[in-house]
Amino acid sequence: MKQVSLDNGIEKLMIPGSKVAIVQEGNSLEHALLVLTKSGYSAIPVLDREYKLKGLISMSLILDAILGIEKIEYEKLSEMKVEEVMNRKVAWMRENGSFFRGLELSINHPFLCIVDENNTFIGILTRKSILAQVHNYLKFNT
Repeated sequence: MKQVSLDNGIEKLMIPGSKVAIVQEGNSLEHALLVLTKSGYSAIPVLDREYKLKGLISMSLILDAILGIEKIEYEKLSEMKVEEVMNRKVAWMRENGSFFRGLELSINHPFLCIVDENNTFIGILTRKSILAQVHNYLKFNT
């Protein structure tokens, strides 16, 4: 019978940053909307020029920014920058973080941003990968 552990770190479960859709804080909302639409994700990380994690941008934040009282103000998409509307409160972990910390944070977040000791973005840990690991553990250890 295969042994599956929950004591390991998160490195093997993480999606590397090179495979994650991101935008930079200086990008227009129009660019962010295109990236979100093409990627199919509802939210993506926002980085600065040095790839430091700065926040998250989502479809709902963009739509909220362009909704006027009487109409959708589409012109704002090209005028406004991501940094003006992004959520600066981000669920994140260090790359050497524990699986259990990831499990705890994933209760309220569909993904966690993973950063190194310099706050440089290196990837994401999805709720799906955490749940798959828990499922495997329960399947092979009970």
